[in-house]
Amino acid sequence: MRIVRFSSQCKVKYGVLDGDTIRSVKGSPFAKFKHADYSPVFDGSTYNLKKVKLLAPCTPSKIVCLGLNYRRHAEETNLPIPEVPLIFLKPSTAVIGPDDEIVLPRESRRVDYEAELGVVIGKRSKAVVESEVENYILGYTCFNDVSERYNQRDDVQWTRAKGYDTFAPLGPWIETDISPDDLKIETYLNGELRQSARTSDLIFAVPKLVSFISGVMTLLPGDVVATGTPSGIGRMSAGDTVEITIENIGILRNSVTNVR
Repeated sequence: MRIVRFSSQCKVKYGVLDGDTIRSVKGSPFAKFKHADYSPVFDGSTYNLKKVKLLAPCTPSKIVCLGLNYRRHAEETNLPIPEVPLIFLKPSTAVIGPDDEIVLPRESRRVDYEAELGVVIGKRSKAVVESEVENYILGYTCFNDVSERYNQRDDVQWTRAKGYDTFAPLGPWIETDISPDDLKIETYLNGELRQSARTSDLIFAVPKLVSFISGVMTLLPGDVVATGTPSGIGRMSAGDTVEITIENIGILRNSVTNVR
């Protein structure tokens, strides 16, 4: 099942995508989610996908990101493999949806793409044991952990480098019926393949990550855990188009522009 969040005639709604048809659901799926076999309640309305604006599929209170969670990415950055998950936060104000623009800050010198699998939390999660994590996840989406490298180098901690407005593209929808264990994840920059890996190469898998993070902070419905990026990170410039593709989920496409 593919859960979308969309705008039509100035109204924002959730729905389930079937081909090019969106079946609108009552309220929010997060209000109805109790366990892994979530079933939506439809309101009887349908929409044509081509006639609505897809939005970021959720509105997280926070995005919890992972650093160095693919071995080859750790190697390309010349950093040691972490012994525990290396986590940091992106603010909710950084979120944009599919086909929205990534805006390069005026002071930026190098802004990179980072393809990541996003885990969308379905219900309040506190100190969840690994064997129960599946029951707290609504589904999975594509995520781009946009990063300003000079800020990241100069600040040591990563809040500024990762937290600019538009630096958290998310979407195009939430896929509920997949396993995150072995999905192909790729980045295309202007149609050219730049990153390619499988989530089976993650150092810390999804159950470990959600369990660990929920032991540190309470995860709320709609929060996103971004599971880290593989090797092949690279620079984006104004005029570029970046596509994050994840097997059995879809394509998150965004253009890049300068501040107007």
